[in-house]
Amino acid sequence: MRVVVALGGNALLRRGESLTAENQRKNVRIACRALAPLALEHQMVITHGNGPQVGLLALQSASYEEVDEYPLDVLGAQTEGMIGYMIQQELGNLLPMETAFATILTMVEVDPEDPAFNNPTKPIGPGYCEEDARRLAEEKGWTVARDGEIWRRVVPSPEPHRIFELRPIHWLLEKSTIVICAGGGGIPTVYNSDGGLEGVEVVIDKDRASALLARQLDARLLILATDADGVYLDWGTDEASKIESTTPEEIERYDFDVGSMGPKVEAACDFVLRTGERAVIGSLSDLGAMVAGEAGTQFTIE
Repeated sequence: MRVVVALGGNALLRRGESLTAENQRKNVRIACRALAPLALEHQMVITHGNGPQVGLLALQSASYEEVDEYPLDVLGAQTEGMIGYMIQQELGNLLPMETAFATILTMVEVDPEDPAFNNPTKPIGPGYCEEDARRLAEEKGWTVARDGEIWRRVVPSPEPHRIFELRPIHWLLEKSTIVICAGGGGIPTVYNSDGGLEGVEVVIDKDRASALLARQLDARLLILATDADGVYLDWGTDEASKIESTTPEEIERYDFDVGSMGPKVEAACDFVLRTGERAVIGSLSDLGAMVAGEAGTQFTIE
């Protein structure tokens, strides 16, 4: 079975942890222990988030005043290589030596007229207290917003429309290669007025890009792994209740936070509606049970 697994940011950096290479390596190692059994049984494609990483690179770039800051598309490409390298190495240490891996720098087309350009919502970078966040917003021209108990920079997050490297990803899967691609939602690109392709200063939502990828790869299952064991109603209250299974029609009656579970629910629904296949949202530690339909929040067409 062909499975697309989208690793949430917690697989690379847990809330409150410092953005060190050691912490990221440790968390990738934990994630790969969960991924390895699945890779032995199924054809697997891995995507991942990159919000904290691309935000850190942006801050590092801004601190060097000799040259202009690098744009987000270039920083996104850097994180795809960095995180893909860690996943390849740690997963390779757990699987048979003959297992083939490939990390693909993945460009994804967005529409320059997407209304998201006028409504930044995607958190990137480290967390701040409100005072520091507002000071940085004033100094750097950022938009900032609350993300749980912290404040972070937010940038536009337009819808993904096309994955340019789809053909080589298909070719690699046909050769039993574990593919790591569309990291951070892919490198955001648009066609300019001259018909040339160029990067753009946004971040594509990783879950929406993963749903598009899974659909175009004819995947049978899309797994959106996060730090919660499923989708909850009344999250954060004494009345919180987990949704064990649902359909796109049933879950559309509820609203979910656009900064956290909302995009995951939308991505799962989109994949299920367009393919008739199954999607699941849940904890990476429950990966095997999620595949078996016994954990997470299971999304089906009926």
